[in-house]
Amino acid sequence: MNIFVSNISFKVREQSLSELFAQYGEVASVRIIKDKETRRSKGYGFVEMPNDNEANAAIAALNGTNHHERDIVVAEAKGKRETDSQPTNTAE
Repeated sequence: MNIFVSNISFKVREQSLSELFAQYGEVASVRIIKDKETRRSKGYGFVEMPNDNEANAAIAALNGTNHHERDIVVAEAKGKRETDSQPTNTAE
């Protein structure tokens, strides 16, 4: 499951997020999104956990918790990977 994490402190590195989520199960990857020009964190990222049960446990436990002086928001990532919400063309 791909997990969206926002309100991440700008000081937090990917290793720190990986360790935080690893308490709940296997972490396949962690990516903090950075500004292309400044290379500074944009304050959000994604954690990939292969086991959905472990991912859901991490979301339930970590959403709204304080991590490096910020209350992080943790939720299942929505968006590009979803195929259910294809736009329909109603204009004929």
